[in-house]
Amino acid sequence: MASTHQKIWWSVFLTLLLSNCQHGVDGAPQVPCYFIFGDSLSDSGNNNLLVTKAKANFKPYGIDFPQGPTGRFTNGRTIVDVISELLGFHSFIPSFVTAKGKDVLQGVNYASGAAGIRDETGQHLGDRITLNRQLINYQHTVAQIAKLLGGAAAAADQLSKCVFTVGIGSNDYINNYFLPNLYPTSKKFTPEQYATALIAQYSLQLKTLHKFGARKVALLGLGLIGCAPAELAAFSPPKGTCVDKINSAVQLFNGKLQSLVNDLNTEFSDSKFTYINIFGIGSGDPKAAGFKVTDSGCCGGRTGCTPSAKPCLNRREFVFFDEFHPTEAVNVNLAARAYKASTPSDASPIDINTLANL
Repeated sequence: MASTHQKIWWSVFLTLLLSNCQHGVDGAPQVPCYFIFGDSLSDSGNNNLLVTKAKANFKPYGIDFPQGPTGRFTNGRTIVDVISELLGFHSFIPSFVTAKGKDVLQGVNYASGAAGIRDETGQHLGDRITLNRQLINYQHTVAQIAKLLGGAAAAADQLSKCVFTVGIGSNDYINNYFLPNLYPTSKKFTPEQYATALIAQYSLQLKTLHKFGARKVALLGLGLIGCAPAELAAFSPPKGTCVDKINSAVQLFNGKLQSLVNDLNTEFSDSKFTYINIFGIGSGDPKAAGFKVTDSGCCGGRTGCTPSAKPCLNRREFVFFDEFHPTEAVNVNLAARAYKASTPSDASPIDINTLANL
């Protein structure tokens, strides 16, 4: 009998296959536009021109991406790239720094490596486009759309049909709370208090997004960042385990984020917010899904991927491409289950496919 993991991976394959068939008939995507907010897990090049250590616009990043290194922090597609394909888009959503003219009508990617919910998060790495700044950039885009479509009412109608994904918060832990020598947050807050503070700020930011037209919003929960090779190197947990205190803190945040989704859906009857359980989707036995290396990055091991580093050849067998970021193979699985839930716990209350069809 097939294992649960084998059944889920078969479901992922069918999701990708059926999506290709679904959009191959008339060529039209499910929604007219897709807007993306987040950090390096979604960044497609917004950090390229910034003065920051958080960059990925050099080889071997992009080694499996058609355009090579673009600023994506992985070997190929990011999770949002795959979601855009599943939604039926024939080209990837442009980054804010490259989107020009009518490009914005199909959506924009505002995500930035090292960005957080809190403005100070990641500042030791250099410049980054915080979520607050991403929202300001989005407001500029809304004005552009209104100009292109002939007014605010037409822009609002267009935006109400679009899918929005927001995936942020990881850096508020790994590049803030768990760096006590650089940031005071762990001295000011218990993990429970910190999660509460983050969610309170995140709630205001999401309400700003709603104010400027977002009506179909998927919030990507935080993953198992305590299992990232960099965190294993920093905290040295027993071999074969992850850093429990980080994953426990993340789960406090995720639990409060699920509650926030319920609150937002109650407050805004004209909208639908949903939670994508990235932590749960990424849990389980990776080796049952064909991954052989879980504790070291394909490029740079646990120390970081540099231009001189030689990446592994068997990238499909690695969970992580560098010390923090998943390989394309992992991103494909995460995106497929975010788009079409394989288990009831993958998305709450609905998956992205259902959200798009509302």
